[in-house]
Amino acid sequence: MTTRSSILSCVSLLAVTLLTCCGGGERGPTRPRVAFVTNCAVDFWAVARAGVEAAAAEADVDALIRMPANGTAEEQKKQLEDVVAAGVQGVAVTPKDPDNMTGLLDRIAERCVLITHDSDAPRSKRLCYIGVDNYDAGRMCGQLVKEAMPEGGPIVILVGTLDQENARGRRQGLIDELLGRSHDRTRFDAQDAVIRDDRWEIRATFTTQMDAQKAKAAAEDSLTRWSDLRGMVGLFAYEPPVILDAVRAADRLGDVAIVGFDEDAATLAGIRDGEIHGTVVQNPYEYGYRSVMLLSKLLRAESDAARAALLPEGGVEIVPARQVRKGDVQAFWDDLNKKLGK
Repeated sequence: MTTRSSILSCVSLLAVTLLTCCGGGERGPTRPRVAFVTNCAVDFWAVARAGVEAAAAEADVDALIRMPANGTAEEQKKQLEDVVAAGVQGVAVTPKDPDNMTGLLDRIAERCVLITHDSDAPRSKRLCYIGVDNYDAGRMCGQLVKEAMPEGGPIVILVGTLDQENARGRRQGLIDELLGRSHDRTRFDAQDAVIRDDRWEIRATFTTQMDAQKAKAAAEDSLTRWSDLRGMVGLFAYEPPVILDAVRAADRLGDVAIVGFDEDAATLAGIRDGEIHGTVVQNPYEYGYRSVMLLSKLLRAESDAARAALLPEGGVEIVPARQVRKGDVQAFWDDLNKKLGK
């Protein structure tokens, strides 16, 4: 993980470059221009957009928002290259494929203040990660599964991709919680590994590639293939609703427990109606808000020491996750709608 000394070194190297390219004098730019780049275009990011817009107005920042419509790494890379070419001085991104994007991210970090949100790229030269601890959030998801299935049984997992740090962390935390393992963020069970103990069996993990239709097909296939399936977990926002649709269509509500991740409206409605046991929610509003506020402060800071002081120890700012069950879903939903201006 990034140390404070390495953060200070990175910020120091950026300082003169930013002051020059932004056209500022000793105090730097008066109105920074930043970009907030996501990994796909789903409703989850509409909440983050509200946070970006609120922070941009409060901090007097121009903020570009880019969401890859097809959710591909190549599309995201093109959007990153485009916003840098457009002259932004700060970039906040949730890297789609961090292992294969390190070179690109490092090149961006040489020209802009670079931070990550939602999913990290810890081997890059980014200055800070803002988001949940995805491994711990995965364990919280596992707790919900244990509540929904007290006798245990076979389950399947749907996850958008295992290329991203957040997805790997969520899945591993879920598995480790179910199997009663110790906390170990370095552990990784291969997608095709046999994972079971005397109570639980993770029968399959399907990667759905940010595609709701692929997620729906995987859910339907699972229900057809395994009559003894007792649980399904969707770890990306678009997956719990299509799992619910598939379970309804198969007439297996009450027979197959559903647990989700994120706060899609259909997921919240399913929890309210008793069809989904619960979900682990992040705080995408804070991802957008905190990312823009931090970029603004870094770009306006007057010295290297002031910039370094703005960054959290270790370059990680955790935004706590929480569990939402039927008893608290309405209060959570009301707060979410308020943030969205509904």
